[in-house]
Amino acid sequence: MTSPRSQAPWDISFLRVGALVTAAVAAAAAVVTGLLAGWADAVSVLVGAAIVTVFFSVSSLVVAWAGRIDDTFTLPAALGTFLVKALILFAFLSALPDDGWLDVRTLAFTVVAGALLWSGIQLRWVWTRQLYYVPPPAPPAGSSAAPEPDPEKPAPRG
Repeated sequence: MTSPRSQAPWDISFLRVGALVTAAVAAAAAVVTGLLAGWADAVSVLVGAAIVTVFFSVSSLVVAWAGRIDDTFTLPAALGTFLVKALILFAFLSALPDDGWLDVRTLAFTVVAGALLWSGIQLRWVWTRQLYYVPPPAPPAGSSAAPEPDPEKPAPRG
């Protein structure tokens, strides 16, 4: 017996916010880094920010796609995507020469800082959204509470 399929759409609107915040923080960090440590380091900051943005975007899109097929596919999709991205990042970092045009240490610190930034953005996004995991209960009779959500229009999930 299969579980009933939810028709609630997957909301990945945090990707736009994450990309904009990352772009602003990376631009400011690149200027400061360029002035303090050199322009190769500044380019490393921008490349690291781009890597993190692409990684979080790909993960979110894959998990949302898997969730549209069946909710039970989301965890394997997330774990599989993480494994593939980790292997790609490892291969990319291993292929960089120590004395190349990118500073590997700055790039690595930017990736860590970017991952923390994106995690914070996702946490804030979840904490400020009304996400229902089950249909909300009906308000008590005679209360001035908000009207009951339309059961024909499922709440977004993410």
